[in-house]
Amino acid sequence: MLSALLPSSEKGCTARRAGASSGGGSEGAEEQMPEAPPLLLAALSLGLVLLVLLCLRHLNLGLLFIGWNELVLQPLHNLFMGDTKEQRILRHVLQHAVAGDPQSVLEAIDTYCSQKEWAMNVGDKKGQILDAVVREQRPSVLLELGAYCGYSAVRMARLLEPGARLITIELNPDFAAITQQMLDFAGLQDRVTILTGASQDTIPELKKKHDVDTLDMVFLDHWKDRYLPDTLLLEECGLLRKGTVLLADNVICPGTPEFLAYVRGNNRFECTHFPSYLEYSKRVDGLEKVVYKGPGSPTQP
Repeated sequence: MLSALLPSSEKGCTARRAGASSGGGSEGAEEQMPEAPPLLLAALSLGLVLLVLLCLRHLNLGLLFIGWNELVLQPLHNLFMGDTKEQRILRHVLQHAVAGDPQSVLEAIDTYCSQKEWAMNVGDKKGQILDAVVREQRPSVLLELGAYCGYSAVRMARLLEPGARLITIELNPDFAAITQQMLDFAGLQDRVTILTGASQDTIPELKKKHDVDTLDMVFLDHWKDRYLPDTLLLEECGLLRKGTVLLADNVICPGTPEFLAYVRGNNRFECTHFPSYLEYSKRVDGLEKVVYKGPGSPTQP
């Protein structure tokens, strides 16, 4: 599904040949073995070690697919290209999408990630489910946890009604900057506020610093081990109201077992699972729609 990792002009760039003359003639020339750059070897070694550990721990083909792309292919590509995958995605959008046209931005990202480099956006297939939930809920205040390159922010913001707003929290400042450029290019910058920082630090500030009373919808697509703690934090901070919808991505691959066990076994939440596929692949994944029903006592499984 991915294109060749290296441009043809860069293949073999690490091969070095040296000849040593003996006795003033060419007969004694010796050929040295090619030497791989230390950074390349380090990246390969670390990526392979982490990949093996993931596989041994989880025995999950989906994790193997993600690990191969994120821990092996991406570092190699970054090393040879001298930039990051996220910068390459943005550059592709700026070169191939139409300014002010959010749909063309989404299509450009989908094309790049399905044909050139895999990336962990919600993607086109699950994106249709996300679209349907946003249209159904018609949120006035929508919170996104994990912006990455801005794909899902563009996807949701383009559907917001006049006066509605999206707040997206992104831990990585480089990703936040790319998201801002993506939104600017799509013409959606006035609908979205990007907050850079950790979700556990930013969520408690939403009421006082960002004029949020309660949230109509939350899209969870950040670190998977933060899904449950941040759901509890949102409730603790009084940001959930009866009817607030949480939509969680990647609940099957890589998986969020603690989150699913909690919300499915608790009478404060009503859950619906939407089976689908991991973005730009045929690996099984899914979205979980969780409707907050208000305070209540947990139901034991």
